[in-house]
Amino acid sequence: MSTLYLVIPLALLFAMLAIGAFVWSARSGQFDDLDGPAARILHDDDGERDDARSSRGSHPVSGNVTSRARSLA
Repeated sequence: MSTLYLVIPLALLFAMLAIGAFVWSARSGQFDDLDGPAARILHDDDGERDDARSSRGSHPVSGNVTSRARSLA
């Protein structure tokens, strides 16, 4: 019976800490977008890379390929 005087306040303290952690995480936006980061890895970023290449000019390997083709001919 004397252990209940220790266990019940500890359980209440633990419950209050858990509720406080949940409220803090909900207010700070931890649960806003649960599916976005998981699906983001599946999307390909080639569109961004192609835009960067077109702004630089030609493909970086294209000069090497044409020079190799000329040397083989």
